[in-house]
Amino acid sequence: MAACFEVRTEVFVVEQSVPESIEYDAYDADAVHVLAVRPDGVPLGTGRLLHGAGALGKTGDLTVGSLGRLAVRKSARGLGVGVALVRAIEAEAGRLGLVAVDLGAQTQALGFYERLGYVAYGPEFQDAGIAHRSMRRPLS
Repeated sequence: MAACFEVRTEVFVVEQSVPESIEYDAYDADAVHVLAVRPDGVPLGTGRLLHGAGALGKTGDLTVGSLGRLAVRKSARGLGVGVALVRAIEAEAGRLGLVAVDLGAQTQALGFYERLGYVAYGPEFQDAGIAHRSMRRPLS
């Protein structure tokens, strides 16, 4: 968890100016966390999956997981780390019997998620002062 939080602090708190007081929340305790690391152990990226009751407030459906807090260090962007993290989260969602994965994408990242099969729905909204859209991808 410390390595996941290290990456999230660097990307969200420092780089994007998200207040630290809202970056870490009660969902972290029950979420499935994924971490991408270099062969030498340096963390490159992270993300989390909320499921069951933890995702219900975000998805409105117990069979839909919520992907969130996807963060990749600047030095690792463009190397496929984000794609690998999303696919690992989807694999875990499938293992848990979920039928789809939802997420709130920063609008600047919509294209990234669209390339991975996610479809935007609903209006744009603000989260931590950053424009977002809800997206969903059914799992096969």
